[in-house]
Amino acid sequence: SLLQGATLTAFLEFITTFVRSSLPSKLTFESLLNKLSSPVYADAQSVLSRQSIHSYAALVAAVAASEDDQKNAVELGTKLAEQLSHGQATDSNRLFALITLGELGKRAPEIYATAKFKPEEIILSSFSSGNEDIKLAGSIALGTLIIGSLPAYLPFLLNQISTQPRRQYLLLHALKEVIAYEMAQPEVDAAFADQVDAVWEVLERHADCAEEGMRYTVVDGGGEGGLRVMELIFDLFQAHASSPSVNMRAAVVTSVKFMITVEKKPIDDVLDTMMSSLLSAAGDANLDVRHVALVVLNSAAHNKPDLIRNRLGEVMPVVYHETNVRQELIREVEMGPFKHSVDDGLDLRKSAFECMYTLLGSCIDRLDMQTFIAALENGLKDQHDIKLLSYLILAKIAALAPVVLATELTRVCDPLKAQLNVENKANAVKQELDKNEELKRAVLQPSSPSTKIPKAR
Repeated sequence: SLLQGATLTAFLEFITTFVRSSLPSKLTFESLLNKLSSPVYADAQSVLSRQSIHSYAALVAAVAASEDDQKNAVELGTKLAEQLSHGQATDSNRLFALITLGELGKRAPEIYATAKFKPEEIILSSFSSGNEDIKLAGSIALGTLIIGSLPAYLPFLLNQISTQPRRQYLLLHALKEVIAYEMAQPEVDAAFADQVDAVWEVLERHADCAEEGMRYTVVDGGGEGGLRVMELIFDLFQAHASSPSVNMRAAVVTSVKFMITVEKKPIDDVLDTMMSSLLSAAGDANLDVRHVALVVLNSAAHNKPDLIRNRLGEVMPVVYHETNVRQELIREVEMGPFKHSVDDGLDLRKSAFECMYTLLGSCIDRLDMQTFIAALENGLKDQHDIKLLSYLILAKIAALAPVVLATELTRVCDPLKAQLNVENKANAVKQELDKNEELKRAVLQPSSPSTKIPKAR
């Protein structure tokens, strides 16, 4: 399971070089294949992780694809297809066969040109399995297969997404695999570039889906896209900023999060242009849209603070506004004989304070700290989770801007003192006792560095 990422890529290059070399006493194809696949097939009771199976499958496919004579690869593909067609294999064997079938299509797509079976249909049949891991493996395998032969299989996938509504989640996941792979390459494949508009139409059509899991897959796929997809998202953002569909507005905003990375990319200029629209979304009438907009702003502040630094005059009022408890968002829910308060604005406030914490680390030199601490006071009087987050922010201020904090001690000390003086109710359960003790310990965290401030003594 440790063989993944850059390590797996390096080992695949090594195994390819080894197979193509003319070393004396080199292992035969059959011997090498047996050694690499034995952990999967040797012990029917063994339980390998999905990542381990994926690694073994990639290695086996690399060995078969590296042979000068493709006969062995064709035979391997046929055996795997037969294994999947006869439902007698164990789940681990089926996972291995699925992923290997896809990897073979990626590394040696020509072997399926003369095959007596259609690999895409074999893989699609796994979507009917009762095992969720096998379904997901089938989705990954389909994406991997398509990567090897985009002209042949990408139109097929797009058609399946349009005509098979019950399989759309898995099919969209396969499409996401294709997009992620293409965007990681130095140059996008011409066949994919020709289909970008068609791919985007599919993503746009499903961004308004009622099912959250499918929407997440769509926006993740859209966010993996390159400059052309970014331009399409920007156009879509403008077009749907006032869409009556909450799902559409939230999906388009969320997709921006997946484009914001630490590395500098050509799409950064497009991202910079989108920030103003993102700030507009942070003032949306819907709580969910405002929440995802703050999450994206937090991601930008963490990964690309330059997108935010020159806009703090617009960003901070939006963030501060969401730190307030709104009584109209608190409702009572009856649970048997008891009444329970539900705060629909809690997640939104959490995102606001998380954004404040991030901005404190990346843009403190541009912040008005008096206004910042005034907003933080709301968190010091809020619910348990937000209090904990507020104490972390306060500790960071004490470390980074102690002089400013010294001028605001009266504002912050009263809520801290009140928390330390909280007494447990006589009928409090263990969970309540633990939470109160946790809060009292957390209060001491910002209190410790602040004792170094002259006015705090």
